[in-house]
Amino acid sequence: MKDIQTLLATLDGITLSELVRRKEITATQLLDAALANIDAVNPALNAVAERRDEAARDAAASITGAESVLAGVPTLVKDLFMPLAGARMANGSHLFGDYRPDFDGELVARLKRGGIPLFGTSLSPEFGTSYCTSSTRFGLTHNPWNPDVTCGGSSGAAAALVAARALPFAHGNDGGGSLRVPASCCGVFGLKPTRGRTPMGPSSGEGWAGLGINHAISRSVRDSAALLDLTAGMDTGAPYAAPHQRGTFLSSTQRDPDALRIAVIDQAPPWRTDPVCHAALADTVSLLTSLGHHVEPLASPVDGTVFYDRVFTIIGAQTRALIDTVAHHRGAPIRADEIEARTRIILREKGGVSGADYAAAVDWVHALGRTFGRLMRRYDVLLTPTLAMPPLPPAELAITDDTLSLNEVIDRSHRFSPFTAWFNATGQPAMSVPLYWSEQGLPIGSHFAGAFGAEALLFSLAAQLERAAPWSQRVPPLCAAPVA
Repeated sequence: MKDIQTLLATLDGITLSELVRRKEITATQLLDAALANIDAVNPALNAVAERRDEAARDAAASITGAESVLAGVPTLVKDLFMPLAGARMANGSHLFGDYRPDFDGELVARLKRGGIPLFGTSLSPEFGTSYCTSSTRFGLTHNPWNPDVTCGGSSGAAAALVAARALPFAHGNDGGGSLRVPASCCGVFGLKPTRGRTPMGPSSGEGWAGLGINHAISRSVRDSAALLDLTAGMDTGAPYAAPHQRGTFLSSTQRDPDALRIAVIDQAPPWRTDPVCHAALADTVSLLTSLGHHVEPLASPVDGTVFYDRVFTIIGAQTRALIDTVAHHRGAPIRADEIEARTRIILREKGGVSGADYAAAVDWVHALGRTFGRLMRRYDVLLTPTLAMPPLPPAELAITDDTLSLNEVIDRSHRFSPFTAWFNATGQPAMSVPLYWSEQGLPIGSHFAGAFGAEALLFSLAAQLERAAPWSQRVPPLCAAPVA
């Protein structure tokens, strides 16, 4: 078992699946190794919401490896509005109690059809609105590089498990940076696809007026591409779809891109970028230039104060709709102690916006998408820091005091991550690539965005960067198994 645990900690999902196809190992053995790895790291991480070992064993027993290029490789589903039949879906909150959907989300169903055993769920902050994965119900998830700093959020548990080598990849979702922020904090790869690329149904049409989308965090670029091949495409009744992709995303990782025109945006007013993140950005610019890409500076096209006011108008209205729906179904109003301070603040200041205010915010966000669309006629890729600051202590991000104003909450969150949510608003694909580690040994991601529908270009660039500056041998102090 220890040998297979080491394989799981060392190899990416595509390589492991090939071993299953060649019958050198079985899907059941891989599952047992993943469970052993979880046992090794989760007591220190606190990243797993619920285990479903026996259901996963039943699934693994029939997997041959022929189902997909990732068949046989086990993983977890993030506990945030993505149903896994039979698993508790708490969404990081006391509010949902022990609710257990009896159906799979379409994305989960596609993973299962691809031969991926799903053995449980990973933690999320309440409703996914924090860049720190912590909740009053489930506690704090720790960063395997340093337990005194955040692992990011809201897919921080997925990122922590992947970084700690318990799994090669894990599901997550992203409404304002929730895949890319934890990928940066944990030194792994995280890509947010184009709006509409992956399914939200059957229980949702869209999240936060189109800001939210599902995908994954991974150690290797090609695993992320293969997962997107497996899950991409609109589901029945979806309100919209991403542009058609020619060829596979996986094939795009096998070739370098042509010389690219890249604009670098290093500041997101009104917040300033920390010198450590500037250093990481400069290092990435040097690498890109050495690879033949043209990089030039660009001023921020976004007023952060106005932008986040509009975004939280959307989040506030949709949070109110969620709370009212839960209250309606249970036949009793929601008590203040059933939701967290951050949610109470959002509801207090934005939960009562008018329909006209909500529509105006959506219109404003759509206009921003047009602005960026025109910008992408001049550039192939936009580069920013993933984060404006290195990973912070959790207390600087977690909100426990509901006397704070929403502006104070926004400042705490978005002085840390001012850039990532831009591309949820515009719908563009964006990714955090782990290319730099600080003198304190903390990973600092570089953030790239492509034009709407241009995931293949981002995967091609990411794979080129991975070959030029590989990160796979960087291992955090907390690790599931030895890595050679």
